[in-house]
Amino acid sequence: MKIVVLKFGGTSVGTAERIKKVANIIVGYVKKKFRVIVVSSAMSGVTNNLIKKSRNICDNFKSSEYDVLVAAGEQMSCALIAGRLNHMGYKSQSWMSWQIPILTEGQHRSSRISNINKGKILNYLKSGGIPVITGFQGINNNNRITTLGRGGSDASAIMCAKFFKAKKCVIFTDVEGVYTTDPSNLKNAKKIKVISYEEMLEMASLGAKVMQPHSIQDARLNRIEIEVKSSFINRKGTLITKRKNIFRNRTITGLTSTKNDAKVTLVGVKDRPGVAASVFKPLSKNQINVDMVVQTSSSNNRETDITFTIKLEDLSKTLRLIRQNKKIKYRDLIVNKNVSKISIIGVGMVTTPGVTYRMFQTLADKGINILVIATSEIKISVLINKKNINKAISALHKEFKLNR
Repeated sequence: MKIVVLKFGGTSVGTAERIKKVANIIVGYVKKKFRVIVVSSAMSGVTNNLIKKSRNICDNFKSSEYDVLVAAGEQMSCALIAGRLNHMGYKSQSWMSWQIPILTEGQHRSSRISNINKGKILNYLKSGGIPVITGFQGINNNNRITTLGRGGSDASAIMCAKFFKAKKCVIFTDVEGVYTTDPSNLKNAKKIKVISYEEMLEMASLGAKVMQPHSIQDARLNRIEIEVKSSFINRKGTLITKRKNIFRNRTITGLTSTKNDAKVTLVGVKDRPGVAASVFKPLSKNQINVDMVVQTSSSNNRETDITFTIKLEDLSKTLRLIRQNKKIKYRDLIVNKNVSKISIIGVGMVTTPGVTYRMFQTLADKGINILVIATSEIKISVLINKKNINKAISALHKEFKLNR
């Protein structure tokens, strides 16, 4: 069987008219002789509304009941899609995760798919049916509904593509693909035709909102090619694939930026083994993600300054944990809320000297001071003053010829 997995995001199924358009897209693949597995998110706004209801009930809504509640959104959209396909004369049925079942492991709200029982879906495909499967959810060993966290429907589609050995996995969204940078920040951002798993993973981790990092990682580990395209405009999207399939003469593939960071500096911490671990252990235990980290020792090697960045929404909790931490002593605690991170990403920088210099010189020419630097094999990130972020994006986009 020539199977294709089509995943539709919340905006794609946000209204009855959009669901009708989604049904037409699905039929288009059927007419191309594909056996189609559909995975759907909840209609846009529905999940947030359900979360709001849980918060109105109590401040500490039980996680297992939270998963049951928010999973209802996908059930609605899948039934509507299947209903439309049936109206058009095609055999279709909605499938809840527990009916298949899609098996998960891990905690409620952040489970991962471990297995999918294929028998029922394969039989349904062979009978000419179009299964419409709820994304974002599964069922655990206790027969309780679980959810996969942010971007969970993408993960559902990718794992369906893996277990059903699909020829392709297409993620339909409200944008035409992956861009060199966020088009809302820069009008002349260009759509990327092909991007590697590694580059897409870095871009997603650094702020690109097209897909969540763990979904990209699942695709990379299972070597599943993904096409990201719009459900509103019939144009080619962006192919996410392995490096060796890509031929380009561009050093940098894209750049990302964030606007919700905070910089924290502990001044005058005693310089001894284990001090950094003592600082970051309580943050890790409280699910606070630490991003950029810089440690600077004093000339007498007795004290060190530790600087790190976090999401602005985690700042209050972070400061409280640091002040409650009896294992560390420091002379001062400095906070800067007016910072943003900008990153350039590209596998081409591995073999191209001078990329770091070009980035730093471009920012210097615009009078932009660098506060923190972090690098990996295929990315360079810097922290700058938030007021300079749009100027930095424009300058770096031009310097690395991403507008061509």
